[in-house]
Amino acid sequence: MNDVRDRSHRLNRATGIARHGRLRHRHPAVAVVKLLSGVAAVALVGSASVAAIAAKQVTDDLGDGVRIQGQSAPKAAGGAPALSSYEGGFNMLVVGTDNDPDQGTAYGERDATLNDVNILLHVSADHTNATAVSIPRDLVTPIPGCEKPDGSGTTPAMAAQPINSAWGEGGLNCVVQTVQGLTGLDVQYSAAVSFRGVIEMSNAIGGVPVCVAQPIHDRYTGLDLPQGTSTLQGDEALAFLRSRHGVGDGSDLGRISSQQVFLSSLLRTVQSNDTLTSPATLYKLARAAASNMQLSQSLNDVGTMVEMGRALQDLPLEHVNFVQYPGTTGGSGVYAGKVQPTTELASQLFAKIAADQSFALGADSTGIGSEGAASAGQSDASADPSAASGGGAGAGAGAGAAGAAASAGAPAAPASSAPSSSAPAASAPASSAPSSSAPAASTPAETIDGLQGQSAAQQTCSTAFGS
Repeated sequence: MNDVRDRSHRLNRATGIARHGRLRHRHPAVAVVKLLSGVAAVALVGSASVAAIAAKQVTDDLGDGVRIQGQSAPKAAGGAPALSSYEGGFNMLVVGTDNDPDQGTAYGERDATLNDVNILLHVSADHTNATAVSIPRDLVTPIPGCEKPDGSGTTPAMAAQPINSAWGEGGLNCVVQTVQGLTGLDVQYSAAVSFRGVIEMSNAIGGVPVCVAQPIHDRYTGLDLPQGTSTLQGDEALAFLRSRHGVGDGSDLGRISSQQVFLSSLLRTVQSNDTLTSPATLYKLARAAASNMQLSQSLNDVGTMVEMGRALQDLPLEHVNFVQYPGTTGGSGVYAGKVQPTTELASQLFAKIAADQSFALGADSTGIGSEGAASAGQSDASADPSAASGGGAGAGAGAGAAGAAASAGAPAAPASSAPSSSAPAASAPASSAPSSSAPAASTPAETIDGLQGQSAAQQTCSTAFGS
């Protein structure tokens, strides 16, 4: 673990705040961010209905799955997919890759495939709260020795490298091993998606309303959005999620908070329209996901996805937090031009997650790429039309409360959730049955000050670069 290798031939070594200095005109860095965790969650929910109408077609699209070190061989598939809810909690890592060989050269070329998006989704054992942690691509962390995908041996461990170098060392498996070491959590499920997958899945959803506080113009991605709310899908949705030069301070950290605007709106949208009740929409979404994602062997099963989706159906949006892994910029040595972990704050965050405890975010937590809709001068309805419905019928218990919180234009404080007495979600899934309704808000959840992020029920708008 003492090998700090010079990887300048493959990784960007730009000075400044977490930027890729090698990027050329029309050749931006990627960040397919939180559409990934949100769409993955929606795809899982959708699989419950899809399994009943096209399980074999979806299964055929899945392929063999990726073997992950430390995970047992998957059980043999057979029979009809289960229709019960997943028992206990789980952790799922969603990885967005840049320069995937299948995407062609339309988005520029690099000399290596990088895991530029890394989102760890945790769902509590009682299914009352969830946290999605975005790990900055330039966060410096140890990279463990990983089995090579071709079975030819193990890569050497490295003491301090940007996390987006893990894919080049051993694909999805190495990213999982790295995230497990960084967070101390057991990642039971994992998936990777490229640009094409994001486009196809956003098309299947039918678009997401996104609020921007000022006009956004990004010549690198071709994004051109007016002030106010625009409904994005396909190439335009991808451009928004990739945009770094157009939002915040022009850094990847600003882009992460901007992407949380998209993701929170995505989740509100699918609970307020017919996405969760339309077999045709769910089928398109599941096919798009299965055809454009690499799944771990543990996740590469329709029955497992159905069970996980049913567990997520009852999750109230005000109990879903999107947060950024805490870190600072401006460091020296191996941290120059990169992101240095804030270990004390990270320890607080992952202690809460491991204990299945809900938490609230401090004031002004939205980060440098987004702001509250009210601060942006947007009405709640114009910031997100989906909020006006207050949660759609059939979206699951707690959706109405989440919609009401969103309509109020402010985040609702998550209810305190006692940890499962059987096992924390970081270990093997517990056998406790999920609650059939959202828990009563009795004791306010503890606030973790210093984290950047928002709840899924919170109305926010992206801020333009330099504003």
